[in-house]
Amino acid sequence: MRTPTRFPELHELRRFSAAEYERIVDLDILREEEELELLDGFLIHKTPATPAHDAAVSNLGGRLVNLVPDRCFVQRQARMNLPDSRLAPDAVIFGGPEAGVISLVAEVADAGLQFDRVDKGRIYARVSIPQYWVVNLVDRQIEVYTDPTGPVSVPVYRRRQDYPVGATVPVELDGTAVGTVSVDEVLP
Repeated sequence: MRTPTRFPELHELRRFSAAEYERIVDLDILREEEELELLDGFLIHKTPATPAHDAAVSNLGGRLVNLVPDRCFVQRQARMNLPDSRLAPDAVIFGGPEAGVISLVAEVADAGLQFDRVDKGRIYARVSIPQYWVVNLVDRQIEVYTDPTGPVSVPVYRRRQDYPVGATVPVELDGTAVGTVSVDEVLP
């Protein structure tokens, strides 16, 4: 397995704007089966999904669907159009005081664990998504990141809480508890 390269070290590579990426997709230059995402202006190959990954995505999505209030909805592998990034996180809760607000984003991670923690975490923190979950298949836990810095030079989530097997993760939307998710019910 190769060690992921941090984006700031990639000075010699060409970055794409979101508009350029959309144009490339519209012209069918990129094929759907290529499994690429635009992250911070770079085209990145997605880590191939494993059966354990797919099971965790299904389990998490099903559990979240049963918790969200009527004003919200859950989408699995939803396309997100963020500045300089086009991603498809494994689960997203949309809704809140305004339509289209993203309350929670979750990624299921195994081989790409560090990438999801650091690089995708930075992207989600930059746009102030209030909760970012990493379903960590390697260490068999759910990591909940909160308190994003927003658009600063090095965006991060300032708080991280780990929930191991046997624990339950509280689900809060707009500061209101809506239920819990059992780690055991999510991990395959």
